[in-house]
Amino acid sequence: MFDKQIYANRRQILKQQIQSGLLLFPGNAESPMNYNANTYHFRQDSSFLYYFGLDTPGLYALIDTDTGEEIIFGNDFTIDDIVWMGPQSTLSEKAAMVGVSQASDLEAFEKTIVEAIHQNRPVHYLPQYRHDNIIRMEQLTGISTAKVNQRASEELIMAVVAQRLIKSDEEIAEIEQALDISYDMNMLAMKQSRPGMFEYEIYGQIEGLVLSRGSYVSFPVIFTTRGEVLHGHLHDKEMKDGNLLVLDSGAESLRHYASDITRTFPVNGHFTPEQRDIYQIVLDAKEKASTMMAPGVSFREVHLEAAHVIVDGLKQFGFMKGDTDEAVEAGAHALFFPHGLGHPLGLDVHDMEGLGETYVGYGKDVQRSHQFGTAFLRFAKLLEAGHVMTVEPGIYFMPELIAQWKTKNLHPDFINYEKAEEFIGFGGIRIEDDVLVTASGYRVLGKPIPKTVEDVEAACQ
Repeated sequence: MFDKQIYANRRQILKQQIQSGLLLFPGNAESPMNYNANTYHFRQDSSFLYYFGLDTPGLYALIDTDTGEEIIFGNDFTIDDIVWMGPQSTLSEKAAMVGVSQASDLEAFEKTIVEAIHQNRPVHYLPQYRHDNIIRMEQLTGISTAKVNQRASEELIMAVVAQRLIKSDEEIAEIEQALDISYDMNMLAMKQSRPGMFEYEIYGQIEGLVLSRGSYVSFPVIFTTRGEVLHGHLHDKEMKDGNLLVLDSGAESLRHYASDITRTFPVNGHFTPEQRDIYQIVLDAKEKASTMMAPGVSFREVHLEAAHVIVDGLKQFGFMKGDTDEAVEAGAHALFFPHGLGHPLGLDVHDMEGLGETYVGYGKDVQRSHQFGTAFLRFAKLLEAGHVMTVEPGIYFMPELIAQWKTKNLHPDFINYEKAEEFIGFGGIRIEDDVLVTASGYRVLGKPIPKTVEDVEAACQ
């Protein structure tokens, strides 16, 4: 964990934003795989980590904004627990590590919440994404499970989002530690992949490398020869000569900050001329988008500029036609680039997505588009210094999408369907970096991972 003063300062800022009521932060509990004593790897709630730093299950935290009190609730381990788990810090000792002077048991926690509700005091909480916490909130507050998240505090959500979006120097250092692991993950995959191997052979090595660093992946690894499947989590295909591989993966630092990197490379180590052409378009879009990143710039405009680069490139090779500006405005590019350019990155790989993308990436002055493709942009607001964003354009040849659009005769003035159909089976290409918005512009975080055609081919040797 960080120095306890960092957590104390974060909580103090939150108190200044919300000046009445209790702020309730449920931590996560253990989650059984197939029976209670056999659990999945524990992952603490990210907002709990941000404000209270304790990476152990079964905890709750309260901030009383009227009195200034901060309390961590949980139960101390019994001798029966210690027999199996070894010596454990007491709850009071844990609380002191993060600058909290009060600690109490779960029975006292329930009484505190019930008393506050009877007194009609506001109890602010964030949306819950785990069913056990949703059920627990119903038990504590009397709000039905169906309405627990509807009654989450918008005031608290907006305060937390505003605070967590701006990354401190300590947080940026954590992301770069995760990116050190990402560098090795990608280099391993490029060097070890060969025709005749199966995807799971490399996938297993990638996961093993992360575990060997005392870390865990920040999301399920995407490693596939079917790059046109955006979130392809199966790893059962044979890697064949001429295939492209997409590796979209990330790790967590020891304090749970995430990395998220995508690279595309040829199984045999050499791009075909067609693969090289499409790859270069995607790389040009990524580089153009990165250079636009600066305070005051709309991330939606960055996304649309990447789309312009993609349309210009695809026109050069006959996939698209017509006026580029008109094609992008109409959304015709989304046949080949159907997702958003990127998302915030931090303690969550899609940072704070559990709090609601509307709060994180949009606002009163920035509304989500309803246009296919652009509608999937997770963040459209103005960039600020301290934002960390992924920048990840791509080009994909999706058979089902091409067939649907052709049947509906969508955008015939901009799309050459015959040319697109020739590339069914090509797969897809995505290239992704993690970018910090600085006071004067941007910085691509982490050690450079090969991404030019020449550097990728060299790494694959």
